[in-house]
Amino acid sequence: MNSADITTVKSILSQPQKIAIIPHRNPDGDAMGSCLALYGFLKKKGHTVHVVAPNDYPKFLKWMPENDAVINFERENPKAKEVINEASIIFTLDFNDLSRVGQMEQVLKEASADFIMIDHHQQPSDYAMVTYSDVTMSSTCEMVYNFIEFLGETDQIDADMATNLYTGIMTDTGSFKYRSTSSKTHRVVAELIDKGADNMAIHQEVFDTNSPSRLHLLGVALSNMVILPEYRTAYITLTQDELDQYDFKKGDTEGFVNYGLTLEGIIFALIFIENREEGIIKISLRSIGDFSVNEFARAHFNGGGHTNAAGGRSESSMEETISRFNDILKTYKDKLNP
Repeated sequence: MNSADITTVKSILSQPQKIAIIPHRNPDGDAMGSCLALYGFLKKKGHTVHVVAPNDYPKFLKWMPENDAVINFERENPKAKEVINEASIIFTLDFNDLSRVGQMEQVLKEASADFIMIDHHQQPSDYAMVTYSDVTMSSTCEMVYNFIEFLGETDQIDADMATNLYTGIMTDTGSFKYRSTSSKTHRVVAELIDKGADNMAIHQEVFDTNSPSRLHLLGVALSNMVILPEYRTAYITLTQDELDQYDFKKGDTEGFVNYGLTLEGIIFALIFIENREEGIIKISLRSIGDFSVNEFARAHFNGGGHTNAAGGRSESSMEETISRFNDILKTYKDKLNP
C-alpha cells in the first residue's frame, strides 16, 4: 500500500463504520482466514462488521475462530443482502474481480459502499476506492497482516486472529513450499506463532481429518491419472458419478491436483471435476517453474490465478473438455520442454 492509501484507510477507520467483508465464491483457507482475521481486527476497533460468504465452504475450515459469525449468501440471502446494502465500507479479500462472487455480483455492483480490495492475484479490476494488490505475496492472509502493520496496530492481533492468518498462509503456500513463500512470510508466521497460533493443531485440523470416503475418492482419482511425459504433464478426471459413489462433500478433492507434480519430470498438473448441477467441468491447474497456468487458464478455460496455481472451467462435457485440452496441449510442447 502506498502512503496515500494508508492515510485514506486510517481516516475511514477513525470513525465507526458498517463493514461487510467478502471472500470469493467457494472460499478456501486463505479467503476465509483473511476474512475472519480482518473481522476480528475491525470488531476490536469498534466497527459493526459482518463476513458474507457467497456460498458454503469445506468442513475442514469451519473450526476456525469466528466461523460462527459468517453469513452464507445462498442460505441467508435476505440477511446477507441487508448487510451489503447497509454497509458503508466493503472489503473484498482474495479476489480482484466482482465476477468471482457468483450470484452476489449484482448485489455488490449495486451497493453504495466504498470498496477496499486486498488481493494477490494477477490483473486486478479497478472497482475499489483503495486497492492493495501485490502478486508477489504468498497469500491474502500475509497481506492482511501487512495491512494491520501499515496501520501500526499489530499489537491488536490476538491468538484467534493469528490462528486464522496462519491457516490462510499455510494453505495458500502448500505448507510453505511454493515459490511465493518468502523470508518475510516466515517472519510473519513466526510472529503469528508468538501471538498464539498453534501450528501443529492448525495443521491437524486442516490436513488430518480424512473420512474413509475421501480416501476412497483419492484412490479413484489416482487410478484415473493420465501421464503425458512428452508434455511433462499429468491430469486427473473425476466424473459426477464417481463423486456421488463416494459421498463427495465440498473440499474433498482439495489437494488432489498436486499429486501429479510429485511425479518425476512432471511440471504441469490438472484435475477436471464434473459438476452436473452447475453444468460445468471445474478445472484446477498447478505448475512448477516458469510455466504460467494463469496464462493457460485465462487463454483457454475462462479462468486465471497465479503463475503456478490457477483455476478454470469448461461448459462442455468431460469427454469434449479432455479432447479439447489434449489439442491445446500440443501447441504448448515447446513451452513445456524449453
